[in-house]
Amino acid sequence: MALKLEPGLSDPDSFYEVVLTAHDGLTFEESAALNARLILILANQIGDQETLTAAIERAAKRGAEND
Repeated sequence: MALKLEPGLSDPDSFYEVVLTAHDGLTFEESAALNARLILILANQIGDQETLTAAIERAAKRGAEND
């Protein structure tokens, strides 16, 4: 499965709001743990090692190509 880079959410602002709300009131450590759990849940949902590796590599790059 190729890494999908075009927008795919019907309402990205709503999704972002849900993510922010989930972090409300958490310490830095609790927030990091929530992010780790979310990553693992979504990785399981995607289920394709090649796609997940490509996504990690893309996210790890710094610079304008990720904006």
